[in-house]
Amino acid sequence: MATVNILDQNNRQVGSIELAPEVFEVAVRPEILHLVVRAQLAAKRSGTHAAKTRGQVSGGGRKPWRQKGTGRARAGSIRSPLWRHGAVLFGPTPRSYEFKVNRKVRRLALRMALSSRLSENNLVVVDAIELPAPKTKDFVAVAKGLGLEKALIVVKDAGNTLALSARNVPGIKLLPAERLNVYDVLQYPKLVMLEGALRDVQERLK
Repeated sequence: MATVNILDQNNRQVGSIELAPEVFEVAVRPEILHLVVRAQLAAKRSGTHAAKTRGQVSGGGRKPWRQKGTGRARAGSIRSPLWRHGAVLFGPTPRSYEFKVNRKVRRLALRMALSSRLSENNLVVVDAIELPAPKTKDFVAVAKGLGLEKALIVVKDAGNTLALSARNVPGIKLLPAERLNVYDVLQYPKLVMLEGALRDVQERLK
């Protein structure tokens, strides 16, 4: 069972916490992580692309010339896909890119992502981040003291003061514990978890 130090916002050790091995010591399988990340990104796609068929292109209601006797090929509409300004043949239509990944697989992938951050020594546990006012300058000073440049900060409850202070800091993302996901954990090289959020995540993923 791994044990990590708990730091305060001034980067001083104030305690330690034991991490559940079933959450933070899981063997990483890249194919599982790849599947879940691909599912997350696919679900974000809007899928609103579309091209007009010959029934949707404006015009083309009249037959351009008679069927026989002109010496030209038969034509029923000037909006045929073969014609300039015509319709698009087999064009894209609105669709959903989502595909199902079982809940157990998603939870396993999240455990793997958390385990990878711990094994790389990129997991930082902070007891709390308290700011007197919603000022970006104050949050930047805390982040600098903790040595954070590009990091995901997981909180139990993103209060208005902390959320407003962190939202404009490049390379930093604040995320409530209930929205913790594989893609965000893997996207940021450093994972910072407030103690309350860590306990919630451990309880949920055990």
